[in-house]
Amino acid sequence: MLFPSLADELKDLEAAGLRRHRRVLESPQGARIVVDGREYLSFCSNDYLGLANHPALIAAAQSAAARYGVGVGASHLVNGHSVLHHELEVALAAFTGLPSALFFSTGYMANLGIVTALAGRDDEIFADKLNHASLNDAALLSRARFTRYPHLDLVVLEKRLAASRSKRKLVVTDAVFSMDGDIAPVPELLALCERHDALLVLDDAHGFGVLGDKGRGVLEHFGLLSRCLPPHSSPLTPHLIYMATLGKAAGVFGAFVAGPVELTDYLVQRARSYIYTTATPPLLSAALAASLKLIDEETWRRERLRELIASLRQSLKLQRWRLMDSTTPIQPVIIGSNQEALAVSEVLRERGIWVPAIRPPTVPKGEARLRISLSAAHTIEDVAHLAAALNELESAA
Repeated sequence: MLFPSLADELKDLEAAGLRRHRRVLESPQGARIVVDGREYLSFCSNDYLGLANHPALIAAAQSAAARYGVGVGASHLVNGHSVLHHELEVALAAFTGLPSALFFSTGYMANLGIVTALAGRDDEIFADKLNHASLNDAALLSRARFTRYPHLDLVVLEKRLAASRSKRKLVVTDAVFSMDGDIAPVPELLALCERHDALLVLDDAHGFGVLGDKGRGVLEHFGLLSRCLPPHSSPLTPHLIYMATLGKAAGVFGAFVAGPVELTDYLVQRARSYIYTTATPPLLSAALAASLKLIDEETWRRERLRELIASLRQSLKLQRWRLMDSTTPIQPVIIGSNQEALAVSEVLRERGIWVPAIRPPTVPKGEARLRISLSAAHTIEDVAHLAAALNELESAA
């Protein structure tokens, strides 16, 4: 009985334009990729700095594989915590300007680990309505009271914080929202948390490496890092839990949590998604160490991104569709209906341009969109080609 009912549900998803399909990537990530045997100009990767196929990262991974092998064989708390994991955590703490860092296998696992370790039945979690699914799932798994507030509505958030009598309060939010590209007002959120004795959990998956002059993410973007570094007394860190992923701008894989030493040590004791999983291959940590160096030194990658973002926004002349207000490499074009978004994405693909159609439940109903992701690997000519195609398709629709 089960499988026929699943088949019926799949048919319903197909009819609603909501069924997802995988396609096979046959090349490294880059501005141009090969999928199912055909080359495309790609605007669908989160490889914002163009590092996923960088020779320095490849060489570091190869060297580490030759010395340490390709698998670690155990969890961090058994005997899987490599010297390369340790060195990466030290480097990540120094890079972010926070006292300590803990390396997780994925951002999803990091968010699950943070929230379920710190919140329980007597606690309350306050979450932005547009948060990533991993933060929402973590809140549900924690069994804490789950209170959502309208997107970026700090007035509502403050009222709900003030009314809460929970033992521990966590405000959890994306730093850069993955489907809209807008940036959370972190200084104001931090001030609210300080005022109401709440912890602020920042998911900077799409800001790390991209925001700030040195790519240190949303904290550098807002000038908050100076509050973390000596000789300051650091009023920031007691209220802040910072998470960032390393498979996007950093070009590799994994994630980390940064904050006070007491936080990372506590997560080692209590974060189930850290404790009960095999550690990542050490070669990934070697590649990430090379990536951090490039993120720090090659500021031209962020400068090029800014040029590409400005060029795209100037070149698009949309009347019916809507380009959302974003200063990040995530540039969403709202189409509206699921079927039209899919159709536009397919026509672009026929022309050799890959831009994914994003539909509910990832985005709200009626807001299906093309999610354009820019990379430092793109050229101004690439962006002009995309803009011309979109302008033409909208006018012909």
